[in-house]
Amino acid sequence: MKRLLVAILVILLLVLQYRLWFSDGGLVKMWQLSAALEQQKQENARLLERNRALEAEVIDLKQGLQAIEERARTELGMVKKDETFFQVIDDPKSPPATEQPKP
Repeated sequence: MKRLLVAILVILLLVLQYRLWFSDGGLVKMWQLSAALEQQKQENARLLERNRALEAEVIDLKQGLQAIEERARTELGMVKKDETFFQVIDDPKSPPATEQPKP
């Protein structure tokens, strides 16, 4: 009788341990979800920072003329009246000589 009771308890313990470690709601799934949650928090923080920068830019565009002027200059190449625009183009560098011939 005692052996049967011990055997039943051992089997029950093994079944419960299996469910704890490997079932859908087990520890492995919990670790996977914790990792996914941490990754999502990092992505949310990155997107929040991007949204703050965009919001500041929108406010600046609505209120200040300097931001509009800067955008017009950089993106559209606009120049103020009585300004002279100079574009400097660097010469492409020639490849260095590998070895000079000896006389």
